[in-house]
Parts: sequence; structure tokens; C-alpha cells
Amino acid sequence: MPTSDIEELGVKVIRGFAMDGPEAAGNGHPGTAMALAPLAHVLYTRIMAHDPTAPDWPDRDRFVLSCGHASILQYSMLYLCGYGLSLEDLRKFRQLNSKTPGHPEVHHTKGVEVTTGPLGQGFANGVGFALAESWLRATFGQEVIDHHTFVVCSDGDLMEGISHEAASFAGHQGLGHLVCVYDDNHITIDGETELAFTDNTAQRFESYGWHVEELGEIANDLDALEAAIRAAMAVKDKPSLLVLRSHIGYPAPNKADTAGAHGNPLGPEEIALTKEALGVPVDEAFYAPIPVVEHYRLTQGRGAAARREWEERVARFEGDTDAFMACLEGRALAGWQAKLPTFEAGTKIATRNALKKCLDAVAEVIPGLISGGADLTDNTGVKVGAFAALDKTNPSGRLIHFGVREHAMASIANGVAMHGGAMPITGTFFVFSDYARPALRLAALMEAKVIHAFSHDSVGLGSDGPTHQPIEHLASLRAMPGLRLIRPADANEVAHGLRIAVDSNGPTLLILSRQDLPVLDGTADAYAEVAKGAYVLRDAADAAITLVGTGSEVSLCLAAADELAAENIAARVVSMPSWDLFAAQPEGYRNDVLDDQRPILAVEAAASFGWERWADDAVSIDRFGASGPGDEVLATLGFTPTNVAARAKALLADWS
Repeated sequence: MPTSDIEELGVKVIRGFAMDGPEAAGNGHPGTAMALAPLAHVLYTRIMAHDPTAPDWPDRDRFVLSCGHASILQYSMLYLCGYGLSLEDLRKFRQLNSKTPGHPEVHHTKGVEVTTGPLGQGFANGVGFALAESWLRATFGQEVIDHHTFVVCSDGDLMEGISHEAASFAGHQGLGHLVCVYDDNHITIDGETELAFTDNTAQRFESYGWHVEELGEIANDLDALEAAIRAAMAVKDKPSLLVLRSHIGYPAPNKADTAGAHGNPLGPEEIALTKEALGVPVDEAFYAPIPVVEHYRLTQGRGAAARREWEERVARFEGDTDAFMACLEGRALAGWQAKLPTFEAGTKIATRNALKKCLDAVAEVIPGLISGGADLTDNTGVKVGAFAALDKTNPSGRLIHFGVREHAMASIANGVAMHGGAMPITGTFFVFSDYARPALRLAALMEAKVIHAFSHDSVGLGSDGPTHQPIEHLASLRAMPGLRLIRPADANEVAHGLRIAVDSNGPTLLILSRQDLPVLDGTADAYAEVAKGAYVLRDAADAAITLVGTGSEVSLCLAAADELAAENIAARVVSMPSWDLFAAQPEGYRNDVLDDQRPILAVEAAASFGWERWADDAVSIDRFGASGPGDEVLATLGFTPTNVAARAKALLADWS
């Protein structure tokens, strides 16, 4: 069969899968996958450098399906190209424990680069992929890193606010190896996009500094699609947006160009009519003729050859091999922990400033470390003194100015981490974790190795007032599975927390103070204890009560214990920087630290929600804060040694 005929039949096969998968599941999104079958064919067989036999080789092109609801399209390509999916996997589309879940999930299905679900996230992740590629290429040379990121996005992606933030950032950075294809099909679940969306998308992206091409009606023209994508790849100084006018559900005779093709199966009658129009067997679901599958499997040989050629280039690489491999493997150089500073007990330093000192000390032994803030790099401790700004004039810089774009910052960091080669740490105020929350959740789902420094962690930040004073944020983020949250008591616990973050997989949040905190006795050598989430910082013979603090409240617990001791009441003090790390410890260790034979009083300048798991009572804040000097606000809300001691005595009275 001539290649052109096989390609034509291959597109029909993909469209058949797009109909049959949702129909078998009883739910799903066939229309976008049907319309974009030619685009997917061109990307996977004509454009992208990818090796299905080695899906993770570092210099492969990346594919991001930002409209993740069209996942059957990506699964179809992964099956056809030989990434390990079978026809049976396609038949189990959206079923429990299948390899073909409703939205693509990284680490779950080979060939999926990133978990896309909420619209707009994949688009911003793609910006992160392109940023990581640009940085690696500028740092180590294009002989070892030189590839593209291809993103397919939808009307919904571009309606979401995160797309504005991420697109503006990408244009400012001039990320020329980023090609986004906008599926302009004019349909959403509610109906025509004109119900709510009349933006001039091309002009919008041009204003962001993108190269934009309006491709018009070429969604079914393989050669025209290839030419347009290759032309965009040739633009080196700008990201590219290709506006593709497609027809959702094409060529369904009754449901094409309707919302009925978006979020529901087409139904047996419409599928039969569509397959008849396509000229494929009407009564055979998941039709996959052997010549078509064999044609797609040819990508394996081409991809393997490209990978081997890259491996040969790496073998000839004359740059800093140790640094390059550490970057690719997502780790620091051997022995890096010895560079971490130790802080002297009795001195005072805000934990955000302690983070800066730690980062300054280890920056050169974590070659992949890149830092940045949402207009708050200096305020949050992530402005590393040795780092030059990363921008289109200096793409090898290591300090990123994200601007006031918390949501995009967190999602771009996810993309950087999932691309591999760089280890991102970002900074903003803790209260603005609200803006970053969707990306934090996806980081947890993906086990993305990102570090977020959230400073100004309590009402102790002072006069900015309740709009900037986090209350419920600790409880909220502690409830998120897979998120490592560490609130250090002092500068030494910051160093330990950073060590945990760098040496571990998955996302880590460092929750840091604006105000100075005393460096405490017993924390300098407490790395192993911090890594367990909680430990006895000060014990007492015949202790009558345990005071448990986190962050800035640990020193407050120590001061309250001194007041209690003056009244002959012995108190044990526990530092508990991380609930999730502590919860992962054996029951015996947890019982040793929090002995239930005595009452336990928690002290934390945040909501009490959740403390019943660990304590009998809590000195906490179940209201919003107030504007005023931080020490005065804390005192007004009960965070004084005298009040904590009084609450301890009251708990003891109730206990007896």
C-alpha cells in the first residue's frame, strides 16, 4: 500500500479509536480527538524526535496535550507507535486501574510527559518545558540539548487565566523552541464559544511577543500541517502559536461542529454513519489493520537512531560532565550537604533570610538549581547572590523574574521539573499559595520535584493586615496528599528542610517567617529528627505536659516552658516542622515523641483545624488577623509566653 494511502487510513483509524473509546466507556470526549487526528499523525510520524522504546531519553521532543479531556487521541498515538499500550488498553479507556485514564497521567502511562486535567495547566507546563530546554541548551550547548516542545491547546485552555500569565511570560522570555497549536473549533460544552469567548486570540498572542500564524482550514491536510509546524520551528526567537480552524467531531454527519460531539459519546447510530463515511468497517470497534500499525511502528527505528546519535554526541561532550549528569538526574553533586551552613544558637534571623544564606552556600554544588519569585525574589529568600537573571538575552541565567504571576509560576515550575534537567525553587508570600494551589495539587499528583518557599507565614508579618496574613493555609495544604510541608522553627531547621527537599522526590513547601526568630539550642544537629517530622527539642524529668510548636511558635513554647518551670510545672517541648513526615514514622516513634500519658498543647499561629489529631488543645487562630505591628498582633491573639503557660495550666486542670 502506498505511504500516502497508509497515512490516510491511519488517520481514519485514529478517528475510529476516538469514537470507540468513549463509546465503550459510556463517557468521554470524542470530538476533539476526531478533529485533531491528522495533527497527531503529523506530529508523531513526521515531526517529533521520540523513541517509543526509550520514552525518557533527555533530548526527545516533548508533547503536551493541554486539552487533556481529549486523552483518547494521545492514547491512540501511544498504542500505534508502540509505547506499550495495547488494543485492550484502549478498550478499557476510563476504566478503573486501566493504563488509559480519563486524563493523561505521567508515571502511569508511558509516553505521557505531564498530568493535564484542569484546563490551562498543560499550556503553562509546556512553557516550563520550553524554559528548561532553553536553559539547558544555553548552559551546556546545543550539541547535547536541542529539542522542541509541542503543545495542543483548546478554547478552554486559553479562557483560563493561567494561560494569560504563562503566555505573557513565554513571550517575554522569547522561548523559540515552543510551538503551540490552538484547536480553534468554536465549541465548548455549553455550546458555541461565542457564548462567552470573543477574544481575538491571534492579536492577543502577538501582543505577548509570540509568532502567530492563522492556518485556517487545513486541519485535514497532512502536508500543509507539516509545513506550518516546520515553519514555526524555524522561528528561533519567539514562541509560536498556530491557530488551526478545526471542526469538532469531523466527519460525523449530524454531530460535527456541535456541542454534542464534545463531552459525550456519539452513540451507535452516529458512529456507524461516520465509519461508513470514512470507509472503515462499521461493525468492528477499535479497527487497527496490520499495515497501519506497522507503519506507525516505524517511528521506533527512527526514534532509536535519533537517540543513539544523541548518546554519541554526549559521549563526545567536553563540558562539565559531572554538572550535566547531576542536572539530568535531578540531584546535587556528591557531598553537597557539607556546604550547608550551621547557625549559632542565641542569634536571631528570619527563616526566609536563613533560606537565602543556605541557597547562597550551596548554589554551585546543585548545578541544576534555578530560583525565582513572583516579584518577591528578595523578600522570600530565593534571590541567590551568585545567580544572574535568566531572560532571552541571558538564557543561561539562574534567577527567574516571574513577575506577579503566582499561578503560572507554580505551573511553569512543574513543567521545568517534569522536563528534567533543572531543579526549580520559587518564592512568594504564603497567603498567595491560594493563587498557586491548582499547580501545587498537580505537583503532588505528578511527584514533581519542585521547592516552593512561602514566606510571611503568619499574622506575625504585621501591618499588611488580614488580607496578607495566612490563617487556614497550613491546614488546607496539609490536607493535600503527596505534598511535603515543612515549617522550620529556626535557621538550622531551614537548612535541614532544604536538605530534605533536595535529596527527596516530589514537591516540598518551606513555610518561612518574615520576622526574626531565635536560633535554638539543639537544632544544629537535628537533621535526622527534622526528617522524621517532629522531635523532642527539650525534655524534662517528670514532665507534666507537652508543648508542641511549629515554626515561629517553637521558641514561644520554650519561653512558656520557662514560665511553667518557675511555677514548678515541668514541660516537654516538641518541635513539629512537618505533620506529613511525622505521620509517616512508625507508631513507636510517634508515641515516644507525643506521649499520651500527659496532656498535649499545640501552639501555632494558624487555624486549629486538624490539631485534634495530635493534641488535646491548641493555642491557635480561628479568625482573620489584624493590621498592626507583628508582635502586637501576635500578643493580641494570645501568642505570648504568659498566655501559653496559662492555657497549659488550664489544660492540666481539665486533665486531672
